[in-house]
Amino acid sequence: TANFPHFLMQNTIEFFKYQGTGNDFVMIDNRDLQFPKDRTLIEKLCDRRFGIGADGLILLENDDATDFKMVYYNSDGNESTMCGNGGRCIVAFAYFLDIFEDKTTFIAIDGLHEAEIVNGTVKLKMSDVNTIINRDENFELNTGSPHFVKFVNEVENYAVYKNGNEIRNSATYKDEGINVNFVEPISEDEIFVRTYERGVEDETFSCGTGVTASALVFLKGKNKVEVNVKVLGGNLKVYAEQDGDSFKNIWLEGPAKQVFKGKIDL
Repeated sequence: TANFPHFLMQNTIEFFKYQGTGNDFVMIDNRDLQFPKDRTLIEKLCDRRFGIGADGLILLENDDATDFKMVYYNSDGNESTMCGNGGRCIVAFAYFLDIFEDKTTFIAIDGLHEAEIVNGTVKLKMSDVNTIINRDENFELNTGSPHFVKFVNEVENYAVYKNGNEIRNSATYKDEGINVNFVEPISEDEIFVRTYERGVEDETFSCGTGVTASALVFLKGKNKVEVNVKVLGGNLKVYAEQDGDSFKNIWLEGPAKQVFKGKIDL
């Protein structure tokens, strides 16, 4: 704490911890805009040994046109692109704060999102996807965040960290970074996905935009509109409508739960 400005030393904030299929986030109600958006501080709060511990930190703020605004930071402290599980978790958080009843709209870095919540299950509308690039039977697409999708055998025993780190830091992706998904079809209706996330720089138990990207690649060219997705942290479902080479009306569905709340001296 010696590196932080003196005024932060007396600043105690309330936080909430949420997880969506094991993808976990520090959640803060920042509608009063009092939280200091300092990269080092955010990285410290997300540290699993010296802080609260999380894959990312999310601020809920006011928005003039929608119910709320989502501001997302990776665990390295940098503001990042859209996070699907984080989006589902902030919807659950907004519901907890009585911001909406059944359905909501909010703004995130990639634009407008719709969502609904039923019995703790959150269904989140994702951005349309216009292009899926085929790179020698590996795939690249953006579902609010950039993703690389590779189909593999026996994904449960696959070296996700090693191979994900190599692809993410390859010459093609090193500068901007990319999330890397390894996918194994389990049946005609289900896939198993494991993801190496940039910004976390490790495998996470689940990645919402990665699950969505993997599901769209799996659905491409098939006469199907939904797929079940197994991840290390549980189960999700993706719905999507194909329109030529693009996808629209994409929804990510799954649980989002409050784990605990507390106060921390910044």
